[in-house]
Amino acid sequence: MLTFKASGEIRAYFKSKSERIGLVPTMGALHYGHLSLVRKACAENDYVVVSVYINPTQFNHQIDFESYPSNPSSDMALLNPFSDKIIFYTPDHKDLYPGEIQSNSYDFGSITAHMEGLFRPSHFNGVATIVEKLLNIINPQKIFLGEKDLQQLMIIKNLVMQKNILTEVIGCPTIREENGLAKSSRNQHLSKIDRERCGVIYKQLIDFKNLYKKMNLNDLKNQIITSITNGNKIKIEYLELVNIDTFESVEAYHKNIKYAVCIAVTISNVRLIDNIIL
Repeated sequence: MLTFKASGEIRAYFKSKSERIGLVPTMGALHYGHLSLVRKACAENDYVVVSVYINPTQFNHQIDFESYPSNPSSDMALLNPFSDKIIFYTPDHKDLYPGEIQSNSYDFGSITAHMEGLFRPSHFNGVATIVEKLLNIINPQKIFLGEKDLQQLMIIKNLVMQKNILTEVIGCPTIREENGLAKSSRNQHLSKIDRERCGVIYKQLIDFKNLYKKMNLNDLKNQIITSITNGNKIKIEYLELVNIDTFESVEAYHKNIKYAVCIAVTISNVRLIDNIIL
């Protein structure tokens, strides 16, 4: 497995190559959800760059940035089965932010006005900034992102269109634990009991999927929220049925619109998000 820390070095490595390049951008603390992206990327490309960079501009609170889990040796061990195709890229701050550590400003319209954009105001500017930098450094044919971060996935699709970047954005299904909890680096902070409690989230999203065409949406949301929070010590930040193109909440079901049900919760001070595309 080749490893690079400097953007100039990785640019130079790919300069004379014509093979297909895939990119899997991560913040490390890799898990089997990440590996599903890597596996798909390896199947469709000659080289796959797995970047690990904990990007400070996408955190709204310094304590969240400082406490984000990091274990590069464990990350490399998980990637070892794919090592003949993997380029492990671990830049430092000065490589990606040679001047002030500050995000660019983007206009993603209504996509950033709701849910994560509302609760984490500067988050998507930070995400888009670092992804644009990575795309310009690596110039991949494809970038692979998980559908668990659905709003982020749509932001990156919007970014490449706005910037005329010739990279195809591939969304990959959410990988889940046995009880349905979406795989996330933040799950490391959950106790065994909390992990068990959080299994109710996916079960209730499935119920939402089965009922949203049949019930009044406000009644359904209240029913789902009660089922998730009752006795589980889980707090709901939002539960929304959204138009997947705009991420605007909808109050009633209409045909010919593609929907997703999206949720954010906190449990024991750990924030989790999930969704189902309907």
